Amino acid sequence: MPPSPRAVCAALLALPLLATPAVADQGHAASEGREHRLHVAPWGDDSWPGTEERPLATPAAAQQAVRELTDGMTGDIVVSLRGGTYPLAEPLALSAAEGDSGTGGHRVIYQAHGYGTADQERVTFSGGREITGWSHAEGDIWRADVGSLDTRQLFVNGERAERAALAGEPPAMFPTETGFITESTAPQSWERPEDIEFVHTFADSYSEARCGVAGVRGDASGTEVTMEQPCFRRATELYTELYGEDVGLIAPTAVENSATFLRERPGSWYLDRSRPGHHTLYYHGRPTDVVAPVLEQVVTGRGDAGAPLRDVTLRGLTFSHTTWLGPDEPAGFPHIIGTWYYTGDDPVAQEAAAIPSAVSFRGSTGLVLEGNRFTRLGTTALELADHSRDITVRGNTVDDTSGGGIHVQSLDEEDPAASPRDLLIEDNWVHHVGRDYRGSWGIMLNRPFGSTVAHNQVDHIPYSGIVHLNVAGDGTTTGGTRIVNNLVHHTNSALIDGGGIYGNGTQGPSFEAGALIEGNVVHHVDGPAATGTEYPPYAVYPDDGGQHVTIRGNVLLGNQNNFGGVAPGRMRFTGNFWDDTDTYWWEGTGEQVEISGNTELSPLAPEESCRADAACAAVLGTAGLLTPR
Repeated sequence: MPPSPRAVCAALLALPLLATPAVADQGHAASEGREHRLHVAPWGDDSWPGTEERPLATPAAAQQAVRELTDGMTGDIVVSLRGGTYPLAEPLALSAAEGDSGTGGHRVIYQAHGYGTADQERVTFSGGREITGWSHAEGDIWRADVGSLDTRQLFVNGERAERAALAGEPPAMFPTETGFITESTAPQSWERPEDIEFVHTFADSYSEARCGVAGVRGDASGTEVTMEQPCFRRATELYTELYGEDVGLIAPTAVENSATFLRERPGSWYLDRSRPGHHTLYYHGRPTDVVAPVLEQVVTGRGDAGAPLRDVTLRGLTFSHTTWLGPDEPAGFPHIIGTWYYTGDDPVAQEAAAIPSAVSFRGSTGLVLEGNRFTRLGTTALELADHSRDITVRGNTVDDTSGGGIHVQSLDEEDPAASPRDLLIEDNWVHHVGRDYRGSWGIMLNRPFGSTVAHNQVDHIPYSGIVHLNVAGDGTTTGGTRIVNNLVHHTNSALIDGGGIYGNGTQGPSFEAGALIEGNVVHHVDGPAATGTEYPPYAVYPDDGGQHVTIRGNVLLGNQNNFGGVAPGRMRFTGNFWDDTDTYWWEGTGEQVEISGNTELSPLAPEESCRADAACAAVLGTAGLLTPR
């Protein structure tokens, strides 16, 4: 049996510090006083004064104007952005030190023009570049010269295009000290093998690696594939540690990124980087409205414990078109779990990092991110990191990301005060994330205090939906997490050792100060191979090491397993409603696990049975989004 996700998480002592969203309405409303409004429009001019008649042209120019005003604020500063796309040459970098914070109890607000009205305009911050100048290459293949552009994603007519990939399953391969061998001669026909990337999916667990090919050689008797280092070596070490010496790095389950595969798949693309500074982009089909992501991030915010970035609001904005080039490097992407991957030659416990996020805040307080959309991203959507508190993330939509959704984290063992506190993640719809890095989470919190995750909808997630962790911590490093009234469904479609709501690590020093999972509806958590798998997904999964968690008044329907895990302790399952789905404990039920007062619904018609029960029906009617999308 591979180590549980808890065992892996407990080893990750050096992940980059992520942070958390949070707090209530009080203090976040528009302040009293004289409002100062700046206007920005795609047709504006950065030499203009930023009035409604003569708007600025870029968010960066508006930021400079804001900085000249924040010292003497007598009311909120509102940057009103007219509809359109704002291509960014670099991320909009908000800094406490540079004067981007609200002062005097007032706020700096960046918002779409007409926010909150029927006339709200659509505003996009784009880290991408429009691709033009297409010409016919051959057959149905078109080409465009793109200079030094590099990207791992492409969007055509607003939809994610598939990177050229081998049709069907790869030939059977067997590991060597430097790569793989196969009796097949097919790899010898793959063009530019040094561009090719192998994908290795551990479908019955929680990892999916990506490593590049260094070279291919062979004859009529077979083929030898040499893999890039250090990715291959590190991945072999990692998976030997996680899954045992008889596993290591498994044979590829998919093969991507060759012009050979482009011809096989309409709607796919390939970037030829063989001539430095003269890259050529190929697309199978007639391309229209093509955008290639270029930036890794579109908005960042930075402060520190003594001088946090404070009182900033982002609302009604769309953040799009990021890419992360890390997996293209020789180190590749030896994935561990979630959005974490192995980065070094030391033990796994000491060398890990996380997929970057399109919008990232660290050392921040009093932030509000409301009514935004995070979409068409080659990264995770939103990261909030250490020394962040009193932050509200409400009413946002997150979809079509290569990485995860909303991620909150602290791993600074040296400074317990770094833990995110007073967090509110409410009324967000997170769906169809992890498009490339399929171990990604929907909503994840690690080591927060006083955090509430409420009334969100999380669905169609390749791995786990809502995740609460206490990595490398104890009962003093987290507490008061509330996961309430959420709707979670169709998770674990690619990797199964996880769940709709997954947690590990001690969640506080007592039940009263621990985690509460209440009033959630979780259905259709069944994984890619739901029948007969040794390591099934769960609707609610308290993993080993989990303690002081109350799981109360939830509705669990149509899942492969409703609850269970790896020998957690000090758990209370009370007042829940579930069908007759199996309950599975890998190593027994653990110590002090109370299962009482729950209602088993009719196995023939569990939903109808729930609706006939007033208490159960009330949970169905309450869970999920507060506002329609």
